[in-house]
Amino acid sequence: MNYWWIILFLLFHSVSCDIFAARIYPDDQFGTAATRKIAVITDVHYLATQLVEEGVALSAFEDATGRKTAELHEVLQEVLSNLEREAPHILLVTGDLTNHGERQSHLDFIKLLRPLQKVGTRIFVIPGNHDVHIPDARAYKGDSQWPVEGISSVEFAQLYGAYGYDKALRRDSASLSYLAEIDEKTWLLAIDSNRHQEYQTSSLSAGRILPETLEWGLQILREAKEKEITVLGMMHHGLVEHMPHQETFFPDYLVDDWKMQAGRLADAGLRIIFTGHFHANDITLFTSPAGHKIYDVETASLVQYPFAYRIMELEGKKLSVDTRFVTTIPGNVDLDSVSRRRLEAFTRRVAKHKLDTGGFPIPEEVRDNLLEMIVELNLLHVRGDEMLNTDLQELITRFADMMGTKVETDSFAFDFPPADNKVTLTIGEN
Repeated sequence: MNYWWIILFLLFHSVSCDIFAARIYPDDQFGTAATRKIAVITDVHYLATQLVEEGVALSAFEDATGRKTAELHEVLQEVLSNLEREAPHILLVTGDLTNHGERQSHLDFIKLLRPLQKVGTRIFVIPGNHDVHIPDARAYKGDSQWPVEGISSVEFAQLYGAYGYDKALRRDSASLSYLAEIDEKTWLLAIDSNRHQEYQTSSLSAGRILPETLEWGLQILREAKEKEITVLGMMHHGLVEHMPHQETFFPDYLVDDWKMQAGRLADAGLRIIFTGHFHANDITLFTSPAGHKIYDVETASLVQYPFAYRIMELEGKKLSVDTRFVTTIPGNVDLDSVSRRRLEAFTRRVAKHKLDTGGFPIPEEVRDNLLEMIVELNLLHVRGDEMLNTDLQELITRFADMMGTKVETDSFAFDFPPADNKVTLTIGEN
């Protein structure tokens, strides 16, 4: 990869994310059914209505993040209503439950989840980097924004006691990680990958698994293997790379030393983990040096296009994954195209700023072409199953020609296998 391709990968995607021994279930919860329906949502970034009011402050916040708060409330309600009708056995929420850790946002989000419990869905959450110990949680009203109360890690486990913590089989003493039982032959390993103990003036995007937490999890996996129990994992940060050179250019979206971490977890028997954080819909397969495989199923955010969530069915060692997209809401029947154009404009604005201020010696004649490539690649990646369309192939070819290089677009790959949006995965032993 020459210098210009490095610039392309460096800029890509930074534009979309920075600016989800007592049994959990009663004995008759599932009966003897062989199939478990599991839903996943992530990166909800819920901001309580009590903390916002139309005005300069809210407009500035929405412009800076590319989000529309009222619209996001409708999207979340649409997803939760759909889930009530689907009545999955399990709902996993893989972090960034709130906008920026506001206590009121946590309280309101918990209330929104309760109707799902009433239809029999068991809910499990894990915090993201925007949920716990946030030093600069804020409200946005009128012309002003001001600090509001957040929550501690102890309070997080208390508030979300009914969503995984109170009836956990085990709790990790070093983090907010826990183990829950789905049924006699299936466990859920929820890993807290956040650095909330390190926050000073703001949250940190980067993630890690503490050494003691990793050892705690490995012991659980060894025990599960002995008992022939399938373990599903969930975590906020990515465990596995989802695009070429992600480790180099976007390290904040992977846990530190991800190859070692993924390899040890895979070797111990973890075959699948559900993640968020990157605001993109992508599934990646990693094989450890010892030959053991693990899938990282990353789900897109509910705060931007394409507003995705997962509905899956687990039957034995087969997991069928289906992705649902919210394309319309009462306040915006054209949500899909409007939100896509909004993300396109936001991506272009942020990418242009990075090009202008990043010190890259880019000739004026190639700048516009590079911007359009970044925009198109980002829009394809966040939705998943990205394929190079004719326009993007032309942009890539033109950019390569400008740089005096050649590229075969037919062999140009940006998406790691397997498929991202509709696929059946085998999560048994290799």
